[in-house]
Amino acid sequence: MACRPPGSGSYTVVIIPLRTGLYSLDALRFYLWVKRLKDLEKEKDALCSGLEVLEKARLWYLQRLEENRARQGNIEISTGVGSWQGGAAEARSCLLRSRIQRANGSLGSVMSEPNVTSGSNPSLHDAVAVSDLRWHNTVLTQEVSDKNRQISMLELEKDALVEKLQAH
Repeated sequence: MACRPPGSGSYTVVIIPLRTGLYSLDALRFYLWVKRLKDLEKEKDALCSGLEVLEKARLWYLQRLEENRARQGNIEISTGVGSWQGGAAEARSCLLRSRIQRANGSLGSVMSEPNVTSGSNPSLHDAVAVSDLRWHNTVLTQEVSDKNRQISMLELEKDALVEKLQAH
């Protein structure tokens, strides 16, 4: 990667004296030029940092894919009855899926949005709001599923207790 190593995030400021006055048009142009160079350098640093994160994410995704394939193979080999995931594993899986979908959506938004840096784009804010609502909906759906599972377990326990009571 052609980026700087981590920890070298400092910027050098060069001050070049101008032949004209401080408030001249040349001084303003020079200031804006230096400011633009500084902004471009910061953007380059952010992009390099993003590349590092994406490389780590790529490796993480590959590892999760391998684990998923291994679990699929184990389920196909086993009878399937004793291999059902418990509630905690299922909840973790759902949460992981929702976070992956959120990350994928965010990356898609970054790549498809030409004016990501402009804060005046309402469609970007709407997309973020929709993404947040979808994630929140996924979490709430999982919570409802968990509560339904608990209700079912309690009803089974109640039925068993009623049967015991009627047997006596």
